[in-house]
Amino acid sequence: MGRTNEPPRLPEGGFAAWSRDRLAVARRGAEECGDVWQLEPGVYVAAAAGPCEEVLRNAEEFPKAPSPLFPPLKRSSGAPTREERARAHAARMRGLRAHAVAARIGEIAPSAARFADQWPTGEDVEILPLVRQALADIGVHYLFSEDAPTLLPFASQLFLAREVLVRPSRWIVPRWIPTPARRFRTRQQVAFTNALRPVVRRRRSSGRLGDDLLGQMLRPTSRYGLLSEEAILDTLPGITVATFETPSRAAGWILLYLARHPRAADRVSAEAALLPADPAATTNTHLDSLQYTQALIREVLRLHPPSWLLTRRATRQTQLGGYTIDAGSTVLVCPYTAHRDAREHSEPDRFEPERWLDDSGSPAKPGAFLSFGTGPHGCEGVALAMAMLTLLTAQTARRYHFSEPSGPEPSFQVTTFEGLTTAGLRLRATVRS
Repeated sequence: MGRTNEPPRLPEGGFAAWSRDRLAVARRGAEECGDVWQLEPGVYVAAAAGPCEEVLRNAEEFPKAPSPLFPPLKRSSGAPTREERARAHAARMRGLRAHAVAARIGEIAPSAARFADQWPTGEDVEILPLVRQALADIGVHYLFSEDAPTLLPFASQLFLAREVLVRPSRWIVPRWIPTPARRFRTRQQVAFTNALRPVVRRRRSSGRLGDDLLGQMLRPTSRYGLLSEEAILDTLPGITVATFETPSRAAGWILLYLARHPRAADRVSAEAALLPADPAATTNTHLDSLQYTQALIREVLRLHPPSWLLTRRATRQTQLGGYTIDAGSTVLVCPYTAHRDAREHSEPDRFEPERWLDDSGSPAKPGAFLSFGTGPHGCEGVALAMAMLTLLTAQTARRYHFSEPSGPEPSFQVTTFEGLTTAGLRLRATVRS
């Protein structure tokens, strides 16, 4: 993969030209310029699986930029220390690990079934708002259980603040400037925190901490004791939005592919027919049995990774794909092009869920899959996201056939610098006989 001679650079225009048509340029750059290419001075693109994984796994030389969308709020008592934030992250992970998600499948499944039951039939419907609301219901309930109805409206406003804040722009404004988007973000973060604070205090004073993610964070550990209230409050806005924001983009692509590939949708429906009649009786064993459904989801996310571009910054001079990357340089990791590398996946542009299954129908790993990242900064909510998407897909395909309305083909839209979603996607559902 490495080169001794520099690959050709892209035509003049750099970031500005690339911003106008990011995906087309990224794809062309990967095909014409190779595994790694220089976009402009100090900016490189890792386009093939090998260098993508090399960058993502090497968090020492290519750390994730410390740019939280919801930074700690300014308080007279000061922000939580770095150690407190690390402890809060570890406590949060207790509620997101695969075994924790597996134990709560019976809580996730009813909401997925309710979403499918309430789908409006016989009309063309814009699907992303419906999907986002359903996944927000599931995600916020997973985090806060019985307190979810109180916090859901504030979570929706946090999502809106995030969308405004990370909307692509040709201007780079220093972080210390209080732009209207940043002021709006802070107001929504304060509102969410003010709604969550009495929940935290009530649970601690009553001793009924709960079995949800918040309850996990409220439990003391033998090594560190109790987390401070501020450390808990500051770490939750980001993960609250993350539970439904990226999965919503993924679900849009998944439902589109159910419409475009009816045989695959029939197979998902047949698999879902074996789920319990009472969704609350669904267990992790039932989830594991939906192997074709999970293969279909992985294949859609291979073709359309919801986070198609990840940003890293080199801490010291290093080598990558034949280039000398200077300290301070930006490396853009592109799962979109890595997933479409013929060295990793045969006929990479073809939709083929079976590539993720072996001859017996069991899960297989045919090549690169970076839709949830990898390495130390891989998506911490991958188990929850896959559970939500699998059950939502299964329950919806179990009930309906989907079709696209006549007219122009739906387009994609880069809604944030890293996010790829369907734009104005409309589908029609008809009840399966």
